[in-house]
Amino acid sequence: MSTLLTVSDLSVAFRQGGKTSLAVDHVSFELARGETLAIVGESGSGKSVTALSVVKLLSYPAASHPSGTIHLDIEGEATEILSASDETMRKVRGNVVTMIFQEPMTSLNPLHTIERQIGEILLVHRGLAGEAARARIVELLTRVGIRDPETRLGAYPHQLSGGQRQRVMIAMALANEPDLLIADEPTTALDVTVQAKILDLLREIQRETGMAMLFITHDLGIVRRIAHRVMVMRKGQVVEQGAVADVFSAPRHPYTQALLAAEPKGEPAPPRPDAPVIVEARDIKVHFPVKTGLFRRVSAHIKAVDGVSVSIRAGETLGVVGESGSGKTTLGLAILRLIRSEGPIVVLGQEVQGKDRDFMRPLRKDMQIVFQDPYGSLSPRMSIAEIVSEGLYIQKPGLGEESAREIVARALHDVGLDPAAMDRYPHEFSGGQRQRIAIARAMALDPKFVVLDEPTSALDMSVQAQIVDLLRALQRKRDLAYLFISHDLKVVRALASHVMVMQNGRIVEQGPASALFSAPREAYTRTLFEAAFSR
Repeated sequence: MSTLLTVSDLSVAFRQGGKTSLAVDHVSFELARGETLAIVGESGSGKSVTALSVVKLLSYPAASHPSGTIHLDIEGEATEILSASDETMRKVRGNVVTMIFQEPMTSLNPLHTIERQIGEILLVHRGLAGEAARARIVELLTRVGIRDPETRLGAYPHQLSGGQRQRVMIAMALANEPDLLIADEPTTALDVTVQAKILDLLREIQRETGMAMLFITHDLGIVRRIAHRVMVMRKGQVVEQGAVADVFSAPRHPYTQALLAAEPKGEPAPPRPDAPVIVEARDIKVHFPVKTGLFRRVSAHIKAVDGVSVSIRAGETLGVVGESGSGKTTLGLAILRLIRSEGPIVVLGQEVQGKDRDFMRPLRKDMQIVFQDPYGSLSPRMSIAEIVSEGLYIQKPGLGEESAREIVARALHDVGLDPAAMDRYPHEFSGGQRQRIAIARAMALDPKFVVLDEPTSALDMSVQAQIVDLLRALQRKRDLAYLFISHDLKVVRALASHVMVMQNGRIVEQGPASALFSAPREAYTRTLFEAAFSR
């Protein structure tokens, strides 16, 4: 196989506040056509910065390259990327090299439909428009596993689930059959069955076209499944690289050994037999209208949640698993009364369905949520102290600043962060630290019930294990009830005492976690488990 990409002695420095720091420190590697190189390492190790350098997408002049070259083979000619003109890079990006980003909501334009966003790429680089472009878009959406793609062409990003948005991003990246695909955590938001389909799709396209892949991930199971070689990074440096089989079977560096050993372990403690019921919801339904025609009349309904009942006691974790679009997050939001639903919801003995804002406000401190995306859920304009204390001032109007900072300090200490850092801003923290801040914000109000919506999916393996241990410790300390939504079944097994499997808005199977994981009854559940534990 001929060499497509050669990175030699690459360093990347960032200048901020008069100081310069190295994010990537003398990194070198090669990538052949048709080959997949996986880059792994903890948050802040330099993985994404290295990948962004390949397509010159760093923020210049704040970023600089004290050393190194990047050569890309374009039609038999080695083109030096770091010194390439803007005109050359416009031809390279989206055509020769494409990229799938980790956060689809920050990459997709919220004002444009899915059809327009994919069609723009086809028009700019292939000249496709009209019916030819539409046919290609439908083909791409079908290949990445979006059901009924014709009905999704007019959808906007906010109308799709997180997994569906990521699949659209993958379709956009594959539209022009690039020579090199850079995939930065491309399956983070996808459930295990769709992950398997997407990975199979990428390998199939790789076989057909000879496309090379630079694959950034924290999921070592995915590395085993898709990569030929692996490069391990830590603090901007390459500590080990080689064939996947060699590195995984006999890792030489202590950091690589620690990464391979990092996996959520242990089992949740069962709730006390006499533990009170914190949340109970019966026959919950959330149906979204589908409007068509010139006058936008309701022609049908999407049954996002269709008759689901849950009961969670103090100290208990109910794990909710299922494919993207199965209704997991919608169920959580409905129970918190953040979206409209039908069916009785009782929180701490009080019926909350249909109650107004004034009734709900004092209950809000007992009902909290930790979102999937710590990048999007923390305001970049607010300090950590302001973020964590915002809810305190709403719930306790007379609270003084000194008292609020004491509560913030305790919350940060409880989640393993230094309280002295409370006056810093979110961008100064790693992804794992940002998720701890989001958990601290929820815990500062001393809630009784917390919805955890994919809180570990964007984190590397070592940080995942730390967050699971943290959530278990907080649950024991505060007797918390959790609704834990996740597509990572290894994390669910370590945290949930009861598991509910959802598909198309309905419960397929549920029961004690130990029984469900050891002997799933339904074919759909077995498919989920096989996809999760066969890697």
